[in-house]
Amino acid sequence: MELNDVDLNLLLVFNELLIERRVARVADKLGLTQPSVSNALSRLRKTLDDELFIRTSNGMEPTPYASQLAEPISSALSTIRNSLNQQAVFAPATSTRKFTISAADVGEVYFLPALMDKLAQVAPGVSLKTVPNTTVNLRETMEAGQIDLAIGLLPQLKAGFFQRSLLHQDYVCMFREGHPLQGKKISLKQFCEADHVVVSAPGTGHSKMDEMIERKGIRRNIRLTVPHFVAVGHILSTTDLLATVPERYAMACRVPFKLAYVKHPVVLPRIGINIFWHAKVHKEPGNQWLRNLIAELFSDSKAA
Repeated sequence: MELNDVDLNLLLVFNELLIERRVARVADKLGLTQPSVSNALSRLRKTLDDELFIRTSNGMEPTPYASQLAEPISSALSTIRNSLNQQAVFAPATSTRKFTISAADVGEVYFLPALMDKLAQVAPGVSLKTVPNTTVNLRETMEAGQIDLAIGLLPQLKAGFFQRSLLHQDYVCMFREGHPLQGKKISLKQFCEADHVVVSAPGTGHSKMDEMIERKGIRRNIRLTVPHFVAVGHILSTTDLLATVPERYAMACRVPFKLAYVKHPVVLPRIGINIFWHAKVHKEPGNQWLRNLIAELFSDSKAA
């Protein structure tokens, strides 16, 4: 006999009859009518070619064949029930899982030091890999499960993705400590006359800010263009160049590179940085844990 020959719902009735021995009790327990329970027993008798239960003064007594089936069917149903009800768990303290996060280099500078420090405390076996969000098809890569989380200003991640707001920030004007413009409110004229280093980062929120400055008709004296933020701190610390950077990046670089920053003379909109994940990992415990940890560390609201 094959499984597709048996309606598995009938086995639930069979198992309860073994326990209760009364049709009325089984019907009440399963939320069925007594005729429905009797009908189910009739169908199972026909399928298994055995009476299975005999009506006696003590209730429905199982036949030898039913008694033989009792333990394996009860065990199988219990296994199925436990499997369906089991909630997978993630134990950060003992896990050796490797997570992949997509973030721009400016995000890596701000997020990774504090995140790695926290992981060392609560999940010493967990490791991270970062992937630039401009070098992959982020949507397809996350759909394929190759990237667990993405952080940034990523309007292309809409249908099929969840997102959570982390923080909002302004753009500031940054330069070395001791710069002639330090301690002053920089005027638009001073901003335009100064020498600038610009980060060319197509497809990112930062590139949109540069485009906005250009659309306002503001012409900077751009002396250097670099493809990423990694070298900006080093460059500013030894030159009189200015850079337009996100405030959180400026906060992270100020002390290590002995830099200073002031309010930007150009009116620019605040940007929102979100954390994104694909719908298929929405309830995956490890993913839930990591994104909650990141929100705990960096969210403006510090909401769990």
